[in-house]
Amino acid sequence: MGTGENEQGLRKILDMTRWISLFFVVLHCYYYCYAAFAGLGWRSGITDRLLSNLETTKLFVSPWYSKAFGYGFLLFSLIGTTGKKEESLRVAHPVVYLLSGTLLYFLSSYLLEVNAPIEWGAFLYGALIFAGYILVLTGGVRLSRVIRQRLSGDDIFNSDAETFPQEARLLQNEYSVNLPARYRFRGRVHRSWINLINPFRGVLVLGSPGSGKSYFVIRHILTQHLQKGFSLFVYDFKFDDLTRIAYNHFLKHRTSYAVAPEFYIINFDDLSRTHRCNPLDPRAMSDITDATESARTILMGLNREWVRRQGDFFVESPINFVTAVIWFLRRYRDGEFCTLPHVIELMQVDYDDLFSVLRTEKEIEVLINPFINAYLNDAMEQLEGQIAAAKIAMARLASPQLYYVLSGNDFTLDINNPEAPKIVCMGNNPQKQQIYGAVLSLYVSRLIKLVNRKGGVKSSLIFDEFPTIYLNNMDGLIATARSNKVATTLGVQDFSQLKKDYGRDGADVIMNITGNIISGQVMGETAKSLSERLGKIMQDRTSFSINRTDTSVSHSRQLEAAMPPSKIASLSSGEFVGLVADEPGQKIELKAFHCEIVNDHATLKKEADAYQSIPVIREVTAGMIQQNYWQVKGDIEALVLAEMELIINDPAKAYRRINKA
Repeated sequence: MGTGENEQGLRKILDMTRWISLFFVVLHCYYYCYAAFAGLGWRSGITDRLLSNLETTKLFVSPWYSKAFGYGFLLFSLIGTTGKKEESLRVAHPVVYLLSGTLLYFLSSYLLEVNAPIEWGAFLYGALIFAGYILVLTGGVRLSRVIRQRLSGDDIFNSDAETFPQEARLLQNEYSVNLPARYRFRGRVHRSWINLINPFRGVLVLGSPGSGKSYFVIRHILTQHLQKGFSLFVYDFKFDDLTRIAYNHFLKHRTSYAVAPEFYIINFDDLSRTHRCNPLDPRAMSDITDATESARTILMGLNREWVRRQGDFFVESPINFVTAVIWFLRRYRDGEFCTLPHVIELMQVDYDDLFSVLRTEKEIEVLINPFINAYLNDAMEQLEGQIAAAKIAMARLASPQLYYVLSGNDFTLDINNPEAPKIVCMGNNPQKQQIYGAVLSLYVSRLIKLVNRKGGVKSSLIFDEFPTIYLNNMDGLIATARSNKVATTLGVQDFSQLKKDYGRDGADVIMNITGNIISGQVMGETAKSLSERLGKIMQDRTSFSINRTDTSVSHSRQLEAAMPPSKIASLSSGEFVGLVADEPGQKIELKAFHCEIVNDHATLKKEADAYQSIPVIREVTAGMIQQNYWQVKGDIEALVLAEMELIINDPAKAYRRINKA
C-alpha cells in the first residue's frame, strides 16, 4: 500500500539489510587481511574472540563464502529500491555497472594468492572489493530508475497499434469477386482476402487519381464476372482501357455461358469500331413516363447545374417540352422516327409548324398547352426561357458522328435477356466528356430500366469515373436490383466529386446505400466518413509524467479509430481500406480491412501484351456519315410537310393549325 507509514517501514528494512551486507564485507576484509591490520596495530581482544567464534561457523572456510553472503544481502537490499525515473536512462548502463562491479568484487580474491607486501596487498584487495561493492550498488540504484515500459520511439505514427485482424479465408460462390491481399498485424505481415461475396448489394470503389482503382479492383471485378458467366455493361471513361480487357476476356471465357453472348461497343470517336444503337428504341418505351425519364436524363446530363434546381419552373418546362417531342415521335407511325437525332431536328422546326404538328397527338396536349398559350399570347420571353434552354442544349448534340451512332439499331439494351445475353462497352472521351457523357447517360438510363426486371440472367454493371455521367435513379437500382441479380460497381474519385455532379442529397444516398466499399487514398470529408464507417478498435496506451521528485508510468486500453482520416489520406497506390457485405448463408465476422491488394504485375503485363485489338466492325466513310445526317433532316422535313398537309386538307384537324401570322 502506498501509505507513508508502509514506505517508511520498507525503507528501514532495506537500510538494515544494506548495513548487514556491509558488515559482512568489512568482516571479510578484516579476517583475510588480519596480518596487515595486526602489523598496523588495528586489533583487539574482542575482535580476536569474535573471529575465533565465527571461524567455527565455517563462514570463512573459503573467501567466496563470506563474499557471497555480503553480495547476497546487497542484492536483497536493492530489490525494493525505488528511484526517480529517468527518461534518457537505458538498461545497458546499469547492467554494465552491475557486471563490472560483480567481477571486481569476486575476482579480487585471486590477489590473496599473490606474493606481495602485506600492507600494500591488503590495501589493494580492500580497494577492489569496495570498488566492486560501490559499482554493484550504483548499478542497482540506476536500474530502479529505468522506465521499463517505454513509449515506442520507433512507431511515431502509431502504425502498429492501428492494425487489426482481417479475413484470411477465401470465401467463394457463383457471384463472388475475390481479391488476394496482405496486411500488417502486430508487426507481422499476414495474407488475407477481400471477399465480395454479395456484389448485388453494390460496390463503391473510391480513390484519388493514381490510387489504383482500375488496376487493382475494377479490372478484377470485370474479369471474374466474365469468368462466372455474367452479362456485362462497362462504362469505359478512358476508352478503350477497360474495353480491351473486357473484349479479350470475353473471347477467353465465352464458353462459361449457357447461351453464348454477343459483344457490342459504343463509342463516338472511331466509328469503324462502334455499333449503332437507338437509346429511344420505341419497343422499350411503353408509356409516356419513359419519355419523361429520358428527357430528364439527357437534359440533366447537358446541364449539370440543373440537378440542384429540380422542381424549378425553368428546369421542368424544358423537360416537359422534350418529353412531348419524344413521345410524339414514339406515337408517330409506331416509332418509325423515334431516335434522339430526330428529336433534336424536330425541336428546331419553326413554332407555327412545330406546335401544329405536336397538337395532333392528344396524349401530349397537356404538356404543350403552356407553350402554345405563351406563344399565342406573345409571351415570347417566357417561351424562350422555357424552350430555348432545351433547344440550345440539345443543339450541342447535332453532329453527323453522333447522329450516325444514335440512329442505328444493331442491338437492344436488354443485356440480361436469357435468350440473348450481351457484353456491352460504352466509351467516353475525357476531352469531350460533357457532350458524350450526356448521350451515354441516356443509354445507361434506358439500359438500367430494361435490366432491372425479373427473369433476367445475372448481370454486372461497371462504371469507371461514375460522376462523369448522370443517372437519375442509380440509388433505386442499387436498392432494388439485388433480387434481380444485378451487381453494380461505381468508380468514384472522391465524395466531393459525387456531390458536385449529383447534389448533396444524391451523393449521400449513393455513399450510404452501397454495402461494399473499397477505398484507396482519399482526403477531407470522404476520409472522415470512411474512418467513422470502419469504426473503432481497442488500442494500448502508455504514458509517463515526470515531476521534480518522481516519475509515474500509466497503462490503459482505449477505443480509438481503426483508421484515422490522416492515415486514409496517406495510403499508397494499391493500398485499400473498406468494408464488405455478407449474406445469410456466408457470414463474415471480420468485414473491415486495411491491406495491400496483391497483383501479379509480370503476369498482368504479359497478358496485356498479348491482348487482341478491338476489331473493325464495319468500314465507315465520311460520305456514309453525311448521308445519314441529311437523311435524318430529310425525315423531319417530310414528317412536318406531311402532317401540315393533312391538317390543311382535313377540316376536322384544321383547328389544330397554329398560324400566328
